[in-house]
Amino acid sequence: MGIAISCAQNDTSSVKKLKEVEVSVIRNTYTNKTALNVTDLSAEKMRSRGAFNISDGLTAVPGISQMTTGVAISKPVIRGLHGNRLQTVFSGLRFDNQQWQDEHGLGISDIGVDHVEIIKGPASLLYGSEAVGGVINIIEEKNAEEGKIVGDLNTRFLSNTFGNATDLGFKGNSNNKNWRIRAGYESDADYQDGKDVRILNSRFSGYYFKASYGFTKKKWICQNNYNGSLNNFGFIMSDSKTDKDLDNRFSRTMDGPHHSVLLNILSSQNIFALKNSVLKLNLGAQSNIRMEDEGGGEISLDMHLSSLVYNLQWIKMLTEKTELIISSQGILQNNSNYGKRIIVPDANMTETGLSFFLNRKFGMLILEGGIGGNYRHIKTFESGSFNTPDKEIGPFERSLPSLNGMLGATLNPNDHWNIKFCGSTGFRSGNMAELASNGLHEGIFQYEIGNPGLKAEQNFNAELALNYTSEQFEFSLAGFNNYFDNYIYLAPTAETFYGITIFRYFQSNADLYGGEAAISFKPKALKGLEFSSSFATVTGLLSDSAYLPFIPADKLHGEIRYTFSLKNTLKDFYVSVSNDYVFEQNYPAVNETRTGDYNLLNAGIGTELLIGKQTLKLGLVCNNLLNEYYYDHLSRFKPYGFHNIGRNIILNIQIPFNIK
Repeated sequence: MGIAISCAQNDTSSVKKLKEVEVSVIRNTYTNKTALNVTDLSAEKMRSRGAFNISDGLTAVPGISQMTTGVAISKPVIRGLHGNRLQTVFSGLRFDNQQWQDEHGLGISDIGVDHVEIIKGPASLLYGSEAVGGVINIIEEKNAEEGKIVGDLNTRFLSNTFGNATDLGFKGNSNNKNWRIRAGYESDADYQDGKDVRILNSRFSGYYFKASYGFTKKKWICQNNYNGSLNNFGFIMSDSKTDKDLDNRFSRTMDGPHHSVLLNILSSQNIFALKNSVLKLNLGAQSNIRMEDEGGGEISLDMHLSSLVYNLQWIKMLTEKTELIISSQGILQNNSNYGKRIIVPDANMTETGLSFFLNRKFGMLILEGGIGGNYRHIKTFESGSFNTPDKEIGPFERSLPSLNGMLGATLNPNDHWNIKFCGSTGFRSGNMAELASNGLHEGIFQYEIGNPGLKAEQNFNAELALNYTSEQFEFSLAGFNNYFDNYIYLAPTAETFYGITIFRYFQSNADLYGGEAAISFKPKALKGLEFSSSFATVTGLLSDSAYLPFIPADKLHGEIRYTFSLKNTLKDFYVSVSNDYVFEQNYPAVNETRTGDYNLLNAGIGTELLIGKQTLKLGLVCNNLLNEYYYDHLSRFKPYGFHNIGRNIILNIQIPFNIK
């Protein structure tokens, strides 16, 4: 949702303006002109920190953590919320990869990605349901400059997993037509913890291909994209310590339990210049096939989620200082089972929404707000013997309407200070696991039973933020309270299934509150030196004062970075040392245990090396330099006794080149 897009008042200038529009949550230069809490993080910065994937890279942002199943499978967590409470946007469209399951990662590689924009807090007015905790907008690489054909080769090597990830891309732009093509792979062996203990079957691999073709006409910009990937993830089960044979340290074979995920996405992004307004229409089709071999040498779970998605926006400048956006978004989904094991039934889901958003400038004050409605319909079908009418949960049908709103104010008293207040609501219905699951989850030996009668979650979030920016000094402080009606959670019961505890989904009101603070200082007397630090905290409580599960511990980050250049030799040479201190998490949920504090020391060095006319970008980073032996509270391996990754040295190499 580009809520900061400018529309021209005549045909000639509107086309010129259109060329500047990005498919973006909100362009970075406008973050001080919206009440939303928006953060931008480049893919280059994530890679320079040695991130395994996008979710791992986003943890550089205060208030964002990750729920991990090893180093390969990672889900972003924004202020204590994850999964279906966050909405991912890719190529301008909502993206769904069956994230209701905790061992389903984000599902999109950082290959060919330019940057990621994050909204913290509910944004259901702008993005529909499931944006109750925030939005993660993944933005593809920019087109080549006019008249040029360029390429780049990227590769990285990882010491802990003996891993390598390599991709090669080309792109061109001429006569108002552009194209991009990129292919890559990654392959990693099992990781080792801080005592050099190998976590068997944590290996993973992936193959990626993406292509794009676009054109610009007088009143029409069109970008068409294809994104395809095949990923394999070793499946860690609670008995992997004893049941998995010790094979070669470099082994990447998937002869044990593993997931395979095949993803295909087609999308078209279109911007039309009307007489005095702009129309944006994004359309897409997504196919997500998820298969599991649970150790028997054959596929037992085989699910196919297919989605048709659209996003329509009409943007009109009512006056020079007043902007109106009318938007509609929707999705049509089908989930089909083809394996002999079923954990959620065959189902159809449709959703559509309509919203009105207004932005008005009053000198140094900007007011924005809107209202919108959503309608979601879910229908499940009889799926083999899984949900026959005689079972506790048979086929069912649900309709769930919702109403959402937002009201925000932004004050810019001068070029340095920025004050924001935002109140917004969000909406989410139960996902397929919460509504319709009924069976044993093999990986965690947990029997789960859904509840088709669950009410929709509705949350109300209020946030106040203060920001200061100058040439030498930056400071930000934000506090929030995110209150939920009908919060859905999983809890153990007194029931058992052949000695295995049965878990059921319940509802209660809940409250998540906390904040983030960040500061950076660039001393004028020491050009190129920068000191930065941040702190984030969140607490999650049910109405009976019990703590919510998977709430990240408080985190304090500090970093020192020095950058300089040498003419005709080195460009942007940097050295950095950072430290993450993660506090004790002494407030576990009913089915959790407390987690001790830990400290991660990291260091990095990098530069752009000029060899004749060729540029070579090099980066070397060491994460967990002291080989800390620790558990993260959001690690799904913790109940199995598996610790997080130990020391990891990453070498990044990028070779850009010109063809024309």
